[in-house]
Parts: sequence; C-alpha cells; structure tokens
Amino acid sequence: MAHRLLVVEDDPTLRTGLEDAFSMEGYDVTVAQDGFQAEEFLQTRHFSVVVLDIMMPGKSGLEVLKSVRDAGILTPVILLTARSDENDRVFGLELGADDYVTKPFSLRELLARVKVLIRREERVLDRLKELAPPQAFRIGETEVDLGTFTVTRDGRTFPLTPKEAGMLHLLQQERGRVVSRDRFLREVWEDGDAVTHRTVDTHMLNLRKKIEEDSSRPEHLQTVHGAGYRLT
Repeated sequence: MAHRLLVVEDDPTLRTGLEDAFSMEGYDVTVAQDGFQAEEFLQTRHFSVVVLDIMMPGKSGLEVLKSVRDAGILTPVILLTARSDENDRVFGLELGADDYVTKPFSLRELLARVKVLIRREERVLDRLKELAPPQAFRIGETEVDLGTFTVTRDGRTFPLTPKEAGMLHLLQQERGRVVSRDRFLREVWEDGDAVTHRTVDTHMLNLRKKIEEDSSRPEHLQTVHGAGYRLT
C-alpha cells in the first residue's frame, strides 16, 4: 500500500509541483491550500508524513503544528520555510516538527527527507513486532498492548503511535528506573538530527493523557527532574 502524504502549501504552482513529484514517486498525495484545510484533513485522516509550509495567510504552519500536537496528532512533519531566521526553525522543532527544509530547496533533498522519516517509523514498527512476550502489561488500571498498539482505560481504547509504543516498551523494560531523554532519542528516534528533548516531552504528555487518570498529576509516568522519566 502506498504511503499517504499531506502537502500543505498556499502557492498553487509549488503545491501542484510537489503533488506531481510525490505522486511520481508512488505516494498517495493529498494537498491542502491553507492551514484550516490541513487541520481538517489531519483530524479525519491518517498520513505517513506531512509537508507543511510555515508562511501561509490565515493560519500559519506553526499554528497548525501547535494545534495538531496539542490534539495528540503525532504524524511526522517536515516544515517548509522561506525565512532564513533560525528562530522559526528552532521554534518549529520545539513545537514537535521532525525536520525542515528552507526555500528554495532541492526536490531530491525533500524526497530523501520524507523517505528517511518513513523508514524511521517502519523500523520502530518492525522492532516492536519482534518484541519477546509479554507485549501486554498493566500500568495501574490501564491495559497496554504493544501487539495491537492500543491502551485501554475505563472501558475506552486509545491508539498508540509507533514512537509512543517504543517509549512504553523502553519504560517497561526499565520499570522503576529512570530513562533519560537522550536514551529515548537514541533508541526510539535513533538519534534523529532534528529531534530534540522537547519532542520526547511532547510524546510523554500525550502518553499521560491516554494512561493516567489525571494527566496533570501523573502517578505512573513520572518526571525525574534533571534526569528523565520513570514508570512506576
């Protein structure tokens, strides 16, 4: 099955060019012309990667990124920016972007970066499929099943992303011991150049919403200040 990409770009010429280029590479491409349309698609459909322009009228790419990350949508995102200002790129990464390219960019480079993100997700999935039993365990009153990428609490079932499942697997292996953010980046994200500690924190925030009774006062996914996280 072809990987599904979402291209968000307000410039119609560039939008069409990217759609054609990715389609020729075998991707199933959906295009959005503004931030509002992008949010609608991300809330109702699954994508392998989002290519997201920062500078758009109405709702900027950074606003879209913050909104979807706050909603727990962790689809990998590559930012497109015409700005040379480093602050935009850093802010985007802190909001949870996975990579960025600066306009004007090489199409070959963008294609390569999309492939890298997809391969990272596939490696995590492959690694989790090879886990030795048990793939299911409990965290308090929550049932975790890494085989089906789900957690169940209070009769409700929530899906896990591959990165969330990878984090839970590592925490379960080290149950009661601290796992540093650097170790999460090394073993779950495989030292992705554009990934920061903020990305780990964002994923942990979303895990708490799915697992803890009160995510603002976590009992099981605990922060150890200055060190990392611990599962109790």
